[in-house]
Amino acid sequence: MPIVVDVDVMLARRKMPVGVLAERVGITPANLAVLKNGRAKAVRFSTLDSLCAALDCQPGDVLRWVPDDEGV
Repeated sequence: MPIVVDVDVMLARRKMPVGVLAERVGITPANLAVLKNGRAKAVRFSTLDSLCAALDCQPGDVLRWVPDDEGV
């Protein structure tokens, strides 16, 4: 999929555990794992808003587009 989710990168930069982010965003750790691993089919704007607030970042820090021919 050409949309890559960089939640792991932001978690590492913030030195924040996954459980803490899930709690701050208001989603389960399992749903956060689905998002982190690129298995999510969609992301609600409210979830993206909460992620950006919790990680103090912009949506482009969490999501990026990679053409299919470049891989991940």
